[in-house]
Amino acid sequence: MRTIRELGPAEADAFVGLGVNAYPGMNSFSEQARGDLKKRIVTSMEEDAICRFYGLFEDDRMIGGMKFFDFDLTLLTVPVQAGGIGFVCVDLLHKKEKVAKEMLTYYLQHYLDRGVNMAMLYPFRVDFYKQMGFGPGTKMHQYRFLPTSLPKIGDKSRCSFLKADDLPEMVDLYNRQAAKTNGMIQRTTYEQRGTFASPETIAVGYREDGKLTGYLTFTFKRGHEENFIFNHLVVKELFAETTEAYTGLIAFLRSQADQVQRIIYNTQDETFHQLLTDPRNESGRMLPSVYHESHVSGVGIMYRVLDVKGIFRDLAGHDFGGQTCTVKITVQDSFLPDNHGSTVIAFDNGTAALSEQEAHDVEIELDISDFSSLIVGAVPFRQLVRYGLVRVSDSAYVETLGKLFGACEKPLCTTPF
Repeated sequence: MRTIRELGPAEADAFVGLGVNAYPGMNSFSEQARGDLKKRIVTSMEEDAICRFYGLFEDDRMIGGMKFFDFDLTLLTVPVQAGGIGFVCVDLLHKKEKVAKEMLTYYLQHYLDRGVNMAMLYPFRVDFYKQMGFGPGTKMHQYRFLPTSLPKIGDKSRCSFLKADDLPEMVDLYNRQAAKTNGMIQRTTYEQRGTFASPETIAVGYREDGKLTGYLTFTFKRGHEENFIFNHLVVKELFAETTEAYTGLIAFLRSQADQVQRIIYNTQDETFHQLLTDPRNESGRMLPSVYHESHVSGVGIMYRVLDVKGIFRDLAGHDFGGQTCTVKITVQDSFLPDNHGSTVIAFDNGTAALSEQEAHDVEIELDISDFSSLIVGAVPFRQLVRYGLVRVSDSAYVETLGKLFGACEKPLCTTPF
């Protein structure tokens, strides 16, 4: 018989055993590395208020594990609760025995039972989670550009190194940004402590009238095995709430041109190439007919609506494009049967409210995975129509629906978990 329950520090060893084999890339096989991993897990269990560890047991033996996160997410323009999952691991002897599926089912029901209507995860395989109703979010792009490709803008004289004493200000700045940015998650001081966990990480801040309005963190990466002064600068985080702070940090990065070959920057900003005088990376590749490779991209963060009615209750304070119409939304959800079916939403000048009436102006039908990507703003409604992933009962409403579901920006997720 299988059971799932929350874990405590006494069970950390068993969890580590599963995790080491599930993620061999962590290279935690040695006794020292396993001990370090156990210490981090126990510390997280005891000090991190937003996460919990769970284990799946068969005959009192742990054969699966996972980590839950209680997130405060900005969805479109309003704060909502969301549930995240990470560190999913399965005993190598019990692969292909639906252990992962059972844990994912438990995870979704866990948050449903708590009135949380949005789930999030990073997929080990996109197709596996898409079948469970998760839809892709915004892609991540990796740029590798010359420092001199940054424009000569900004004043770096207000930049200074940050240290652990500056953590509260860094958290405040981050959370101010998160509160007004679709897709960002509020951060705790415990999480931010990781910034200074590695001595290799350098933090630089920008202040205006004594207030921290921007910061970036970075490391150096060796770029040549036989040349110790051939290095790259890897940007870990870059946040700024004013143009002055952003351009000041850009000026700082540009000034490193004499020391680094390229700046490596992962960003979900789809227009970042506009900032660079030469956005080409070092690959030299060209796409037909004449398109220079500027970055590589990856699909990562995925979202899932657990309760269609509930998510619209969460979004009661959001303006859905100022539109007025009544929409019947029919979703196919084979993984959560209670979420399968139709919901009628009355939009009045952009304000959404559940309708108890069956009457509607237009009906849309789509899979829960596509609806999840749509409601977070990751994909335009018109594109789903073009791809044949949504059926619209009256094509005259496509433009209205496009405005209704249109987001001012795609969701940005800057939280690894």
